[in-house]
Amino acid sequence: MRLWLRESERRPDPVPLPTDDRRAVLTGLVLWSAALAVTFAFAGPLSAVDESWWRWTIVVGLALGALGLASLSAGRARRR
Repeated sequence: MRLWLRESERRPDPVPLPTDDRRAVLTGLVLWSAALAVTFAFAGPLSAVDESWWRWTIVVGLALGALGLASLSAGRARRR
């Protein structure tokens, strides 16, 4: 097996498949929201063992997901 092929020996790159990345981001946002609801449901036990940082991790995940969704939507609008 050769590790390097000359450009003339390579096959052309395949055409990328069309995907809807917003669906994946929205799924992640729904899961982060569900996790936030769980941390609010168990707020007492989490505070007792000083695990309140979990909630902030989820909030950051939601914020980054919202930024990603906005970025994907803006990119989609530019391509139209």
